[in-house]
Amino acid sequence: MATNRIGLAKLLAAAEDAAPVASLDMVADNLRDRFGAQDMSFLFADVVGQQVVRISEETAPQRGRRADQIPLAGSIYDEALRTQKLVQERDGDVQRVVAPVTNRGDTLGVLELFLPQATQEVLEQVAEAAHVLAYIIVTDRRFTDLYHWGERTTQLSLAAEIQRQLLPSAASCEAAEFALACALVPADTIAGDTYDYSLDHATLHLAVTDAMGHDVDASLIASLLVNASRGARRAEEGLAEQARQTNQALLDHGRGAFATGQLLRIALDGSGTQLVNAGHPWPLRLREGTVDEVRLHADLPFGVHAPGPYRVQDLDLDPGDRLVLYTDGMQERQAESVDLPDVIRNTAGEHPREVVRTLAQAVTDACHGHPADDATIVCLDWHGPRPAGRRAQAGDDR
Repeated sequence: MATNRIGLAKLLAAAEDAAPVASLDMVADNLRDRFGAQDMSFLFADVVGQQVVRISEETAPQRGRRADQIPLAGSIYDEALRTQKLVQERDGDVQRVVAPVTNRGDTLGVLELFLPQATQEVLEQVAEAAHVLAYIIVTDRRFTDLYHWGERTTQLSLAAEIQRQLLPSAASCEAAEFALACALVPADTIAGDTYDYSLDHATLHLAVTDAMGHDVDASLIASLLVNASRGARRAEEGLAEQARQTNQALLDHGRGAFATGQLLRIALDGSGTQLVNAGHPWPLRLREGTVDEVRLHADLPFGVHAPGPYRVQDLDLDPGDRLVLYTDGMQERQAESVDLPDVIRNTAGEHPREVVRTLAQAVTDACHGHPADDATIVCLDWHGPRPAGRRAQAGDDR
């Protein structure tokens, strides 16, 4: 264990000295020196979780160059990401090793390398190095576009660029009390969907919105929604005031546009969950094998003059429940063949990451790869208040 600590200490020290774009080279040098590792690559999971994009030591994004894209389904990379465990297989005289690179439940990708020998101690240290790499990437991507390039498998329109930057930088999050995953399947002409979340000492905040229109107009309306909501949340306003300010932003600047949405606050101590429903589809809740709609009062959408304040409603959420929020793109005309409750039941034993990936793929397939409307999914597993000694673990199943 002392040797392991020394190796990780050197890795972190090297990260401090390396340029932000050189993280992979630095990790590769460290693993080569320690274990004789060779042919190392980092493979990003793309933004919709259907492919991985390879970045080798020597590779850097170049103008006009397409990334090496590999379908994720059924691959060794898929197994590593899905199980959150190191996967190995023999490749001639060397051992091929694939380790998940994950930060607080958010799967960034995988580290792939070939080792002359793979003892249990070596494998444990490779897994530790991959975990450290996740923290290095999260830090370094503030300073470079390399990691944005790696996550993209298609060119983004202006509307898509605006929409993408409105989303949290991590599509998944884990804590002792919950596991959360989100996905957005964009329409060919962006339709203004967003999701948002934030965690503080006592509360998990969630939001999903669906702006009217398409293309840049929709993404600009989405920007008003997200930033008004975040501004009120960060000012520690109550849920009703957060909804009021979001509504007022559209009334003042939305040029007659409107949007549906839901804002939630979940108390981490288990004392209750509250929700504002601005004309949005009802959530689905999986409890003890049964999927039901959570039937809520519907206030008017954001951007519409309302006769009174938005209602803050209590939402029944017990430990062990799975809650799924979604936008109407999940059930628009092309996608209506997707049985959401059935998919949720069939994925009951999977991590929320796999649930949203399965639902996103189902909608994409139903629309033959060209959705007419954005489709957004937020899946929350509520574990309940933290018992003494329980920690969040990226590889935990439900």
